[in-house]
Amino acid sequence: MSKLEFRTDFDPHHGEAVELVAGVQRITAPNSGPFTQHGTNTYIVGEEEVAVIDPGPEDGSPHYDAILRALKGRTVSHIVVTHTHVDHSPLARQLSRETGAPIYAEGPHRPARDLHLGELNVLDASGDKDFEPDVRLSHGDMINGKGFTLEAVFTPGHTANHMAFALTGTPYLFSGDHVMGWATSIVAPPDGSMADYMQSLETLLQRDETIYFPGHGGRLEKAREFVRGLRTHRRMRETAILQRLKAGDRVIPEIVRAIYRDTDPRLHGAAGLSVFAHLEDLVQAGKVLTQGAPSLDGEYTPADLPERDAE
Repeated sequence: MSKLEFRTDFDPHHGEAVELVAGVQRITAPNSGPFTQHGTNTYIVGEEEVAVIDPGPEDGSPHYDAILRALKGRTVSHIVVTHTHVDHSPLARQLSRETGAPIYAEGPHRPARDLHLGELNVLDASGDKDFEPDVRLSHGDMINGKGFTLEAVFTPGHTANHMAFALTGTPYLFSGDHVMGWATSIVAPPDGSMADYMQSLETLLQRDETIYFPGHGGRLEKAREFVRGLRTHRRMRETAILQRLKAGDRVIPEIVRAIYRDTDPRLHGAAGLSVFAHLEDLVQAGKVLTQGAPSLDGEYTPADLPERDAE
């Protein structure tokens, strides 16, 4: 798969529990937007005793009531969080208080690296800094419920603490925001890391799951083929950035205008963060040069630029 084909058709059925397969329901929060598509997906896994994956945003919406309606008196034994952005994790605390179920996640919110001197985290407001799981998970840990087992799959990149969860004995994986069919995931330093993201794609390609249930949008069929497409897409984006630098672009806005010319202008800010993530990775790999630490407003040159052209 050399060209990435996004799959944007999705009916969210806000406020309703949609059965996806036996023992898996989806409820989509009504927090639609350019970065969330039709809203954040909450998943209920199990029959009599259930796990709730990504309870969602604490925004005063009716989403929490929709979760309670969907539970229909069933016992919540586990609350599972893929990552700590404010559209995924905040409701976990309320659900835990009211049900007594422990919260499982990789850990609290944190940047993928230390901030450089004077650097600001532009995604600071998107992090759920009050989050603290009751149980911290590592790659390969198992969450054992009545009639289901979830395997923790560490997939950093979008955030430093991102995890996917495989439903063992099935072809299904809850992929959070790491892999979504409707759009590429935002990878924005220092919250995220492109090097980590690319390695996490390789982690998923070593697995057998073929159907993903993502944090936004509809179920993703032929998921491993799509992950290969994502990998190719990111590599092609890296190549395009290097080409723009060799053509004379030096700052991120110039690169964005050139290679995202067909993208909704509302998303150019996010595109700039993605370009920054690629540039940071390219600087670390020695393919691109910049003065000091890579930054959003820095100037960049290709490392193989002839000296007379670099002056």
